[in-house]
Amino acid sequence: MPITPLHPVPIISQDEFRELSYTVMAQVFEIHNEFGRFFDERIYKQELAYRLPALELEIPIAISHGTFSTKHFLDGLIGGGAFEFKTAEALTNRHRGQLYNYLLMLDLAHGKLVNLRPESVEHEFVNATLRPADRHSFEVVTDRWNRSLARSDFFLNSLQSVLDDWGTGLDLSLYDAAMTHFLGGETAVIREVAVRSGERIIGLQKMRLAEDDVAFRLTAFESDLERFEAHARKILQHVDLRAILWVNIGVRRVTFTTLMRK
Repeated sequence: MPITPLHPVPIISQDEFRELSYTVMAQVFEIHNEFGRFFDERIYKQELAYRLPALELEIPIAISHGTFSTKHFLDGLIGGGAFEFKTAEALTNRHRGQLYNYLLMLDLAHGKLVNLRPESVEHEFVNATLRPADRHSFEVVTDRWNRSLARSDFFLNSLQSVLDDWGTGLDLSLYDAAMTHFLGGETAVIREVAVRSGERIIGLQKMRLAEDDVAFRLTAFESDLERFEAHARKILQHVDLRAILWVNIGVRRVTFTTLMRK
């Protein structure tokens, strides 16, 4: 299996998860009242696991494809209920996306984010309705893909193989990491590109390169692709690159596009 929880994860209903959440949050509120809001995340998690022995911490999830492999860790799992704990000024979409990603990888429908830094504990449910079958049913569009570039076929075939294996919908950083690996690793791929204003170099911008003068960019828009393309073309007006290999990984539609410098 390309995405493997290194721990058995039971599937529970929404009602069962809600009951688990009440139990966990009762202890979270008590810990927050007793310890205050300024400790590190790991302190709260350790105390919560002591008070709730069934709560298991740092649940590993292995992700691999070919020679690429990595591992992610869900903060807490209890009876099939997934929990992510934070000590941040406020919960953000990045935090929600992280837990959503874990739910997809574990094929779970329900999770909860808990933030212990504010004066009052911040907490919210995160639900994932996509199932693995949904994420593996996608259309591939290549009518604007330029196969004349040296590594375009390798890039397309490598990414499509990853998507066939993992499905769509996961965090973009996973697909970026896999493609960076297959293109030679971070040292070879993540490089600084000179940015010009007229004849002047005004700075250096880190970009991911598929080859010396061709960048690549992965996105996950479900609409408004034209806006991204308009701004990406402006990049090509100010850097010494021939093209950007752009792949938009929508849940149901994956679009491969080559943006050439004019």
